[in-house]
Amino acid sequence: MKPVDEIKGAGLGLRREMLDDALAKSANEVDFWEVAPENWMRLGGKFGKQFRQLTECHQFLCHGLSLSIGAPQPLDLEFVRQVKAFLDAHQISLYSEHLSYCSGYGHLYDLLPIPFTEEAALYVADRVKQVQEILERPLVLENVSYYAAPGQEINELDFINRVLEEADCELLLDVNNIYVNSVNHGYDPVTFLRGLPSKRIRYIHVAGHYNEADDLIVDTHGADVIDPVWNLLKEAYRFHGVLPTLLERDFNLPPMKELLLEVDKIRQIQQSIAVEPEVLIA
Repeated sequence: MKPVDEIKGAGLGLRREMLDDALAKSANEVDFWEVAPENWMRLGGKFGKQFRQLTECHQFLCHGLSLSIGAPQPLDLEFVRQVKAFLDAHQISLYSEHLSYCSGYGHLYDLLPIPFTEEAALYVADRVKQVQEILERPLVLENVSYYAAPGQEINELDFINRVLEEADCELLLDVNNIYVNSVNHGYDPVTFLRGLPSKRIRYIHVAGHYNEADDLIVDTHGADVIDPVWNLLKEAYRFHGVLPTLLERDFNLPPMKELLLEVDKIRQIQQSIAVEPEVLIA
């Protein structure tokens, strides 16, 4: 298995539309790739062979879509075992998922907010422990964008920290989601960012979004990253350290050369922060 510690630099989410470009020349211009296991683990034929070619030569992470860690129904343990088999087959050390849920008595195909309560935090943490035991890996949970907070008793930041601590798991820090939520729910993104535990952050996501209105942003992953999100990424590096960072782009895909410009911008920001002088506070 490829060690998680080898993950560094700037990554890109791999879509099937990118396979030919990745195999031809682009794979070496990306430090690591990320895939949703649901989209690849039953894939055979040409796509399956191409994917195997890439995983044998390059660093990969998995970012799941359907674990539904906060759902009211029991965990789909057979699905978790299938994910483990996929990770093992491709020597992938790291599996992340969303701190949300997407199913009840069936899949809802959307990420729904878990109620921000102490009871829900303990419930989710217990489910995380079950998943980690089967995977034989830490589960890395992503802070998600949300548009309503039903049943909220504690704030979002306290809820995330409670789950991470109780489950002893890791965090996928999505900078764009912090920005989106800060606009939609009226809080300071930098304060929120600094309230997350540096020791638990495994890697970072950046992405684009859609402005529905001045006070409503929709997290789409279908546009270029905007300057306020780039600036928040810089703040994340300054406060939590320069961490591996991945560009998410799920639709409205531009040519690979344009995506690689954004990947390279991540790398440039990482390098610029790495050489910044430390500011000593008296």
